[in-house]
Amino acid sequence: MEPEEFDSDVLRQFVLAFKKGKLKPIVKSQPVPKNNKGPVKVVVGKTFDAIVMDPKNDVLIEFYAPWCGHCKKLEPVYTELGKKYKNEKNLIIAKMDATANDVTNDHYKVEGFPTIYFAPRDKKNNPVKFEGGDRDLEHLSKFIEEHATKLSRTKEEL
Repeated sequence: MEPEEFDSDVLRQFVLAFKKGKLKPIVKSQPVPKNNKGPVKVVVGKTFDAIVMDPKNDVLIEFYAPWCGHCKKLEPVYTELGKKYKNEKNLIIAKMDATANDVTNDHYKVEGFPTIYFAPRDKKNNPVKFEGGDRDLEHLSKFIEEHATKLSRTKEEL
């Protein structure tokens, strides 16, 4: 609730609208990027469902904080990863500033930075968290290859 003026009538109207299911949640979100054509797609609070939860695509999503040293170190590797898979029609490499945007799905828990999940197109509510491996091109690529539902290249070509 973000009332301009708060009084009993405003609160009453809010509660009635809530009971009728007419309220939309307020989602903290940066502006939707005008140009999102780079190798790594930028996800914001308002586009999380449209990009990450899209059942047509597998999505690798990094939740980061701009001030995080590990995230800054990962940035060039992650961009390289995006370039490596840019021609895959059903795979999106994405990132989201988790300090400026709400994650609108409870299955994507962010407790530290960076946090990386793979969201298979057929199991959006059961993402796989990247854990225990080095955050380098080789290990991230293996992680994608292991969990991707539909890659156009065969593993032998890698």
